[in-house]
Amino acid sequence: MSLFGSNLLFNILFIPMLYLSYFLLFPYNPVLINNILNINGKQMEFISACIATSAYLLLAILILLTKDIDFWKGVKIFFLGALILFLVNIFRIYILALVLINFDIYLFKTLHLFFWQVFSTAFVILLWLGLTKYFKIKTIPIYSDFKYLKEHIKFK
Repeated sequence: MSLFGSNLLFNILFIPMLYLSYFLLFPYNPVLINNILNINGKQMEFISACIATSAYLLLAILILLTKDIDFWKGVKIFFLGALILFLVNIFRIYILALVLINFDIYLFKTLHLFFWQVFSTAFVILLWLGLTKYFKIKTIPIYSDFKYLKEHIKFK
């Protein structure tokens, strides 16, 4: 879990994620014990994957691999993207909790798997595209580098 600083990200984001989720679900009388949120006998355990550290790392990698982003613009892009990721993740947890409370565990597991396997990566890529458009970045990671090299290397 300590790959590329993900352990640090987890330690920074875990407590705010857990307590914001708890407070959002307050109307349902949740009980918080360590990393487990109990709502009417149904439990949600917060583990490292719930924090979505890999989404933050994917965003950082996309920013670092994008040609023509200077350091400070990259920092701005990352922090704005991280804030959006954090808020969307809180909303994801809230939706999953509502599904767990109001429906059965099978729908919860299906939706949870969809969010984890499909939505998360697609969302980060769409977020990166939106951020690059907002910050007027015209290059594409790796592709722009190859294009640049092709134009500047003369083959005989």
